[in-house]
Amino acid sequence: MSQLLDNLNPEQLAAVTLSPQHALILAGAGSGKTRVLITRIAWLLQNGYCSPQGILAVTFTNKAAKEMLTRLSAMFPVNTRGMWIGTFHGLCNRFLRAHFRDAGLPQLFQILDSGDQLAAIKRLLKALNVDDEKFPPKDLQHFINGQKEAGIRPAAVEAWDDYTRRRVELYVEYEAQCQREGVVDFPELLLRSYELLERNEPIRRHYQGRFRHILVDEFQDTNVLQYRWLSLLADGGREGGASLFCVGDDDQSIYRFRGAEVGNMRDFEKDFKVGSVIRLEQNYRSHGNILDAANALIANNSKRLGKQLWTDRGAGEPIRVYEAFTDTDEARWVVEEIQSLVRDGMSRADIALLYRSNAQSRVLEHQLFSSGIPYRVYGGLRFFERQEVKHALAYLRLIANPDDDTAFTRVVNFPTRGIGARSLEVLGDAARTWNTPLYQTVPHLTGKPGAALAQFVALIERLRQETANLRLHEMVDHVIEVSGLRAHYKAEKEGQERLENLDELINAAANFSAELGAGEVPGEHGSTLAEFLAHASLEAGDHQADVGMEAVQLMTVHAAKGLEFDVVFLSGLEEGLFPHENSALELDGLEEERRLMYVAVTRARQRLYLSFTQSRMLHGQVRYNLRSRFLEEIPDGLLKWLTPPNPRRSFVSEPSTRYYNPGASKPAAPSMPPPPPQKSRDLGGLSIGQSVRHARFGDGVIVSAEGSGNDARVQVKFAEAGSKWLMLAVAKLIPV
Repeated sequence: MSQLLDNLNPEQLAAVTLSPQHALILAGAGSGKTRVLITRIAWLLQNGYCSPQGILAVTFTNKAAKEMLTRLSAMFPVNTRGMWIGTFHGLCNRFLRAHFRDAGLPQLFQILDSGDQLAAIKRLLKALNVDDEKFPPKDLQHFINGQKEAGIRPAAVEAWDDYTRRRVELYVEYEAQCQREGVVDFPELLLRSYELLERNEPIRRHYQGRFRHILVDEFQDTNVLQYRWLSLLADGGREGGASLFCVGDDDQSIYRFRGAEVGNMRDFEKDFKVGSVIRLEQNYRSHGNILDAANALIANNSKRLGKQLWTDRGAGEPIRVYEAFTDTDEARWVVEEIQSLVRDGMSRADIALLYRSNAQSRVLEHQLFSSGIPYRVYGGLRFFERQEVKHALAYLRLIANPDDDTAFTRVVNFPTRGIGARSLEVLGDAARTWNTPLYQTVPHLTGKPGAALAQFVALIERLRQETANLRLHEMVDHVIEVSGLRAHYKAEKEGQERLENLDELINAAANFSAELGAGEVPGEHGSTLAEFLAHASLEAGDHQADVGMEAVQLMTVHAAKGLEFDVVFLSGLEEGLFPHENSALELDGLEEERRLMYVAVTRARQRLYLSFTQSRMLHGQVRYNLRSRFLEEIPDGLLKWLTPPNPRRSFVSEPSTRYYNPGASKPAAPSMPPPPPQKSRDLGGLSIGQSVRHARFGDGVIVSAEGSGNDARVQVKFAEAGSKWLMLAVAKLIPV
């Protein structure tokens, strides 16, 4: 037992060895929360509080779940195969496979990932002759998923207007289509699991009795339905129910746009009468100056449970701040700093460039490419979302379930086999008339459309027969070959990468079978194939590790959550960009933006750079913003300015600026005239009131100035570009 608890700090030890009860563990960034969660499971098993089958552990990514299982096996001698450790969606998939009849699903039901769900919605709108401009498919998808994640079926949706009532009707039609085809989307996995547990008392009592300890990772990211699902399994906190051990950080709740409800943490304290709240505040990742900045930032949020990060690693380097003139200048400076760091021995893989909006990446990528610095955009297209992989999976899905209309429409004419849009339209009309899936409708068609479609059905039947006794990876290989996918991509000019991805899909099938313990068992279109297809859909949400040369990492701050780097560059710290302008329109929007900034800062281990620009090209327009209020919230003593701080660009400095007054619905009028410039200045031969010309902005007049010599800045009112502050040493103004 002593080895299990070795090297835990006092707070970690208290959390791990807490007697069985409801507990909330507030785990700050870099505080070792995963270690605490895994050690807690091992400690419960070692001390006989329950068997491995009595543990239910939930996390948010397949990668995290696999890491949990691997580390648990290394820490404690236990067979993890039968343990329920996984993501919400993965565990609900497992539950529904075991109780498919009670859930009203076919045994081999298929899972629609986000892309397949959108395709199914588009197909529905077309079938119902619904104007997709009035009801955009993505908006309808968001509406349906939002209702499901809140636990709301169509009959319970409050519809106050005709538009909402029509969306509810489409929600009804979508559910009917999914039920007819035997498919479920991601939110449906959880909702149907919850509904089955709620209405079926014997099943509910079985699982409530089985799972005595429920442990939840990243609890701050749970949505309303996930919290209700957990509460139901824990019998609402009643005596005799399971113990809920929830680990999370309200300061890192940044997924409200996905339905995450940070209020679940407070509700948990109240609903379950939580007596033990343990704070993990010692950080093992970052130096002190970085943590002090993070603490100062997040202290401005009012709705916190509260904690203070600290480290024994020392203060470290100050946080470097740079003000650029344009986004191009900012990107050029970032690249120069990276080149300097690499010359000093820093690995490119330990350097990350973070930004608030994806639109910011273009100019950074351009500068990196121009300078010959290898880079990788983290969170790019995932393996199971790549076109060629989805095509191969669609063939496999049809073998497993020919009634899957989404898979049918994806590959019925890919590779091209002469089945046009008109033929599919005729097929769709017939399917609605006969109320049958597309595949089953094909025999009812005659003429040329019927003949071409019949050949496709014959191909699927042939594949089903020829792969009946093949191992899973052999089945995948055979389908890729016989379907024509391999020949199609061989004929493509740049199809080599797609062929490599198809080969990797075969490898994925072989690895999956080996992990499942089914490597020598033929597929027979049964559970192994169904589980692999479910695995592919669930894995589509995970980032795939890229293999190749050492590269600088580019990503949004959202994508950076859970990662850490020796050096972090955070660009675009400007009002309207970070915090994002939309935050002003949302309840508690600014607090979520500040949490996002907190996440960004705490990604850095050793060195943190913060930068902003005077002007930035975004969405095709040049924007002029003040520096972010978040910079003002970091104590000056933690910062090292690489450029002289300009008070005129501060969010809080001048009440005369039209940007100041964040509570205003429109730019505020100046409350007082700007102070007159000092008369004695070295402006390189220029003067206030002089007409000048700028290479980019055209002709203008100098109306104000500050500083002197190399540090001099002038405010120029341009005829077309408006008023701008420029550094004389760089702007190269020409007297007119």
